[in-house]
Amino acid sequence: MTVRDPVSAPDADGRPRRATRRFPLFTRDTARPEGGGRAASGDAPAPARQWPILAVLLTVGLGLLLTALELFRLGTLLIGAALLAGAVLRWVVPDVGMLAVRSRFTDIVTYGVLGLVIALLALMVQPEPLLKIPFLQDMLHFTVDG
Repeated sequence: MTVRDPVSAPDADGRPRRATRRFPLFTRDTARPEGGGRAASGDAPAPARQWPILAVLLTVGLGLLLTALELFRLGTLLIGAALLAGAVLRWVVPDVGMLAVRSRFTDIVTYGVLGLVIALLALMVQPEPLLKIPFLQDMLHFTVDG
């Protein structure tokens, strides 16, 4: 077999394929996503296999329930804490199942930033905020009065 062009791995019949930098017109197969694995073994029941996403979703659901029951600050703090816990789980646990959506770095940053922002906003909610950031009041007066 003589090959003149650069080649890549052989195809199903064992013939070398021509290497090209262009993307194929039609996708023949797909790569398994990073989160396609299971957090528990295959013989475990379905909820146990996806425990990380279930823990985060149940905590967020509890936070939404508390918010609906007029415990706004506590509910939103719980939602923020659930997202921060999701970031920690994504960082520490190697196989997090469906909690993995994008790359590990992107998931950690997304869950972490959203959780931190929600928790900070819950602490700053009126009346009687638990967290006061002085320059925010100055920025509000500058933008509204200016």
